[in-house]
Amino acid sequence: MRVRALWWEDDRLALIDQRLLPQRERILRLRTASEVARAIRTMQVRGAPAIGVAAAYGMALAARGGRSTPERAAQRLRSTRPTAYDLFVGVETVRAAWVAGNDPLAAAHEYRARVVEECRQIGLAGADLFRTRPNVLTHCNAGALATVEWGTALAPLRVAKERGADLFVYVDETRPLLQGARLTAWELRRERIPHAVIADNAAGHFLRTGAIDAVIVGADRIARNGDFANKIGTYEKAVVARENGIPFYVAAPWSTFDGSKADGSSIPVEERHGDEVLRMAGRRTAPVGSAARNPAFDVTPSRYVTAFVTPDGVLKPSGLARRLARTRRPEGTGHLGTTKAAKSSRRSR
Repeated sequence: MRVRALWWEDDRLALIDQRLLPQRERILRLRTASEVARAIRTMQVRGAPAIGVAAAYGMALAARGGRSTPERAAQRLRSTRPTAYDLFVGVETVRAAWVAGNDPLAAAHEYRARVVEECRQIGLAGADLFRTRPNVLTHCNAGALATVEWGTALAPLRVAKERGADLFVYVDETRPLLQGARLTAWELRRERIPHAVIADNAAGHFLRTGAIDAVIVGADRIARNGDFANKIGTYEKAVVARENGIPFYVAAPWSTFDGSKADGSSIPVEERHGDEVLRMAGRRTAPVGSAARNPAFDVTPSRYVTAFVTPDGVLKPSGLARRLARTRRPEGTGHLGTTKAAKSSRRSR
C-alpha cells in the first residue's frame, strides 16, 4: 500500500504523526505504553481502527516493560478516548492473551493483520456501489491513515478506481481539525484520485444540486440497530443526503460494531478542548472571552443509513442486529469473532 499509518519496527511502534500532515511527514517511534497512550490522546494517531491497533501494540509494550499489570495497562489505554470502540477491542484482545500466558506481541500482530484484511475486504465488497455513482462525498478521514492500511470509506473508492471507475471525490474539510482537508486530500493526491476540498457548510449545496451521487463515511462505534457515531458533522450530511435522495453508506470493520449497545443513545461522545474551535493554525479566531463547545463526534440514527459496507458484504440496517446476534464475541467486548476476512488473513500469513 502507498500509505501505512503505523507498523512494528525494531521492537518499537512506528507511526506517522498525523498532526503535522500535509506539510511535514514525521515518523514517531514509541517504546512504552505511556507514549502510545499520549499519541492516541493527542491525535498523533487517530481513526478508530488505527487507534485500536496502536492500543494493541501499547499493551504489548506494557507487557514487555514488565512494570505494569494487564489491568493497569488496559485502564491507561482505555482512558485515552471514549467513543471509538476499536480502541477497547484492541486493548481487550491483547489483555486476554497476556492474562492467558500467551505472547502479547503476537496477539497485537494478529489483531493488526485482521484489521488490515477486513479493510481490504471492505474495499472489495463496496467497490461496485460506485461504478454508476462516481461522484462521492466523504467526511473526516477514513482512509489508510485512520485504519493502518486500505481505509474504510476510502477502501471501496481505491478498488473502484483500480476497476476503472471515473471517480471524483468531494472532500469535506472537517472542522475543527481539518482531517478531510489535511489527511483525506493528502491520501487521494498520493493515489491520483481526482478530488476537491470543500467547506463543511458547502456539502448541502452540492448534494442539492446533483453534483454528488453518493456519500460514504467511516464510523467510530456502531450499535446493534445501526445507529452509529462518527466525526462531528456526519449526522447533518446524512439528513441532507436523505432529503435529496442520495444514498448514504457507512464502512467499518467488525471491530467497530459494539454488540453491547442496543442503540446510539448510550454511545459515549467525547468532548475535546474548546481551543480546537477557537483557534485556527495556532491563531485565535474568536474574541478573547468567548467560550466554545467541541463535541468530537455525533450519533446518526440508522434510518439515514442506506447500507453498511462490511468485510462480509453490504448489509442493510434491518439485517444488522441479526448478523451481530449470530456471531461469537470474545469475552469482555462486543467485538465480533472470527469472520471470513479474519480467517483469510490467518491463512495468508
